[in-house]
Amino acid sequence: MSIQVGDKSPDFTLSDQNGQPVTLSALWKQGPVVLFFYPKDFTAGCTAEVCEFRDQYTDFKDAGATVLGISSQGVDSKKAFAEKHHLPFQLVADEGGKVREQFGVKGSLFGLIEGRETYVIDSQGIVRHVFNSQVQPGKHVKEALVVLQQLKRAA
Repeated sequence: MSIQVGDKSPDFTLSDQNGQPVTLSALWKQGPVVLFFYPKDFTAGCTAEVCEFRDQYTDFKDAGATVLGISSQGVDSKKAFAEKHHLPFQLVADEGGKVREQFGVKGSLFGLIEGRETYVIDSQGIVRHVFNSQVQPGKHVKEALVVLQQLKRAA
């Protein structure tokens, strides 16, 4: 079952690109979190997506949000990917796809490609927005920023 708007976000602890543990609930207690699942490090669409998040990172920080990327490759792949593209945010390794499964992120092309979904989670751990598009990686950033602005105005 997929996580929907209004649901409590599953919590997890995974290792980031530096091998350090990252706990989702610790992040949302500091403010909203933009959690984006992407299919694979170093692929064209995923590179475009992480670079778009990187290029808009100041807007996310201004909105008080933490950006966190997640895919199934290991810590070493995350480290190389983050370093190559000078990413200012953490990437976490969901080896085995257990967190992807908890969120219900579906693959595409008969499950051959892991799904691309973005969640905006508020400071209470409630999912406020879900966006799913395999072919519009840049739109994940735009959608998340709109929702963060709405949350900021409502606060």
